[in-house]
Amino acid sequence: MARLNGIFLSVSILLLMACTASPAQSSGTAPTQKTGTAPAKGTAAKAQPAEATKAANTAKEGEPSEKVAPLPPEVVHRIQNEIRSHYNVPQQIKIAVSDPKAGKVPGYDDLVITLLGGTHSSNHEFLISKDRKTLAHMEKYDVSEDLMSKINIKGRPVRGNPEAKVTIVNYDDFQCPFCSRMHAALFAQVFKDYADRVKVVYKDYPLLEIHPWAMRAAVDGNCLGEQNAPAYWDFADYVHANQKEVSGKSRADAFANLDNAAKEQAQKHQLDQEKLMACVQKQDEAAVRASMSEGDKLGVDSTPTLFINGERFTGLLPEQELRAVLDRALSDNGQAPPADAKK
Repeated sequence: MARLNGIFLSVSILLLMACTASPAQSSGTAPTQKTGTAPAKGTAAKAQPAEATKAANTAKEGEPSEKVAPLPPEVVHRIQNEIRSHYNVPQQIKIAVSDPKAGKVPGYDDLVITLLGGTHSSNHEFLISKDRKTLAHMEKYDVSEDLMSKINIKGRPVRGNPEAKVTIVNYDDFQCPFCSRMHAALFAQVFKDYADRVKVVYKDYPLLEIHPWAMRAAVDGNCLGEQNAPAYWDFADYVHANQKEVSGKSRADAFANLDNAAKEQAQKHQLDQEKLMACVQKQDEAAVRASMSEGDKLGVDSTPTLFINGERFTGLLPEQELRAVLDRALSDNGQAPPADAKK
């Protein structure tokens, strides 16, 4: 029925500790609390308003109205001890336990546990048995609509078959080494077998705290994509394959190398170079930040993160697993996998 899950609490603790150490930074559209580029197995918990405990006890329309007695102090103390020891909560993080409310799960009441770090807090929904002997954590997932409908791919460069029934959306960071490996696995190996059956779209998700030129690369790539999809993909191929060379010895070197790479693609594909350079010089980050905000809402917290017909994959996806996922997606849509594909 329910199980304890340490991922969300553990990430929340790390974020709260960072908040207590220094003021939170902003990326422009959402808190820049990314977990880095290593494959992640959870979703970063977001800080909630400070009056979490009070809000948690406010009855909502449609919820059970049965009054539940407050927990005895000794039970609250045992819950705090269990949470602190089970999730290794540091002493500087306070643990608040709400009064229980009547829940919808038979034999259990609803309980909110709040982690407090400085001026930041995060809420976590738990269940506590009627006899107050068992604490459980139940995850909730929104399945009210297709996940792919929440991803805006309008105007994005497409690689593959634009009419394909299988769509791969990759939240990508041009400076991310894992993204480079994912890009190579996808296009150097898999794509040649599946190109006529899938379409691939990249969305921008630069990890600004650790990748100083990733935003510039995203903007330059989009400047190319506005004029020509093949130019965008050639730029993506080049940057992913030559991250070290692009980086140079400084951020200024990287910016110059990226702009030159964009200019070379404009020449190769006979684009309007004056329009391209005006776009590059303007460095309008609005579209990139909108993509980052969209990713945040979908729970993206590391790169690469792929969505294949609504199924999410975080981190570097092994080639054989990627092929298996694509075969299953094709089958689900009444299509046969490529007969000569490498298995």
